[in-house]
Amino acid sequence: MPASPSTARAINDRLALRLLQQQGSLTAGQLKQLTGLSRPTVADLVERLTDAGLIAVVGEAGEQRRGPNAKLYGIVADRAHLAALDVRTEGVSVIVSDLVGTVLAEASAPIGGDAGTGPAVEQAVALVERVVKEAGADRLHTVGIGAPGLIDPASGELRDSTGLPEWHRSLVAALQERLPEARVIVENETNLAALAEQRDGVAADRDTFVLLWLGHGTGAAVVLDGALRRGASGGTGEIGFLPVPGTTGLPSAVDCEGGFHSLAGSAAIVELARSFGLLVEDASAPEPLAAGVVGKAVALVTGNTEADVGTVAGVGSVAGVGSAAGAGTVTAYGPPDRDAQAASADRFLDTLADHLAVGAASVVAILDPGCVVLGGEVGQAGGEALAARVEERVRRMSPLATVVRPSGLGGAAVLRGALLTARDAAQDELFAPRDR
Repeated sequence: MPASPSTARAINDRLALRLLQQQGSLTAGQLKQLTGLSRPTVADLVERLTDAGLIAVVGEAGEQRRGPNAKLYGIVADRAHLAALDVRTEGVSVIVSDLVGTVLAEASAPIGGDAGTGPAVEQAVALVERVVKEAGADRLHTVGIGAPGLIDPASGELRDSTGLPEWHRSLVAALQERLPEARVIVENETNLAALAEQRDGVAADRDTFVLLWLGHGTGAAVVLDGALRRGASGGTGEIGFLPVPGTTGLPSAVDCEGGFHSLAGSAAIVELARSFGLLVEDASAPEPLAAGVVGKAVALVTGNTEADVGTVAGVGSVAGVGSAAGAGTVTAYGPPDRDAQAASADRFLDTLADHLAVGAASVVAILDPGCVVLGGEVGQAGGEALAARVEERVRRMSPLATVVRPSGLGGAAVLRGALLTARDAAQDELFAPRDR
């Protein structure tokens, strides 16, 4: 059954807007070429979208730069402003962008574990308000939040989770109260990291993959046939609770100690490094310390004498809280001879790969994703050196062909995924067809 005229117009409008989002400013002629629509149809949709305040002339193209055909059209970026938050156990990072996702302001702030719920929430909300002001935004249209823990698939709310600070849940409610006009969306941090890798990272060529999050803790995100899978209770990917060999016990319903977390969490990786003589002795370095140790080990093994921990494990300016950014102060001490240090680091990476492969192979056996991304700060710090080791071990344990890739986004993937989520939600609302 053919689409009605109004439906056809809505489809054409959305197509043009998506092209302008992906390609940047375009002329009417370029829109005609990219959409395959007729010239009169393109002229009509340009007029509709301009009248709706969604697009505007942003310049001219061509050598002569004159005439209607030279006009460049672009999305009206300041039609709405968005915020993205990466909420960690020990702090929060915030960015504010326009409707197309251009970052206008950003900031991070630590929040001490001894801060009470009220002061912690007020500190986080004040940071958001400050960044909004610095961005020159009057108000926020949509806020995307990435946080550890379970998100209720029915309500979209952050559930009570053992081991996570109470201010996390209170922050969401406080933001909704202080920003009554904004839509607030909360998503699990690992799911957001997977979204970012799927759209802008190493999984852009994959419709099906699993992201194994390696940061302070562990987690996994599952993308099957292009869609993120959350599970009946929102708990898909709670791989830290996976019973595995090599631990001293079994996990419980309220504690992942004894599960995969005991092999692959930051504390476990640092302890493993110590057993190979790679000792982290600077307690002032930001979490996760494991990223610094892994980055140093990779530098030793690859002979990258120019690299310090910060350049190997860094993830960008905006992921500073709870990430490897600024982890250059982490110092790894090993045997005094560099060859001996490199040998120690090599054995450490081999053993770490053994541990990670146990979790990765379990996921592969059940889901057959074809691709596993080692995400988070530790996954990025390990790079190809660690990913290749894990892939080799998974290949020996599983008949299912699987590639293992290191994240290129690291801890910054959470904030990027939160911004993509906010942008998609805002554009879905603003770009929706209106009755005419």
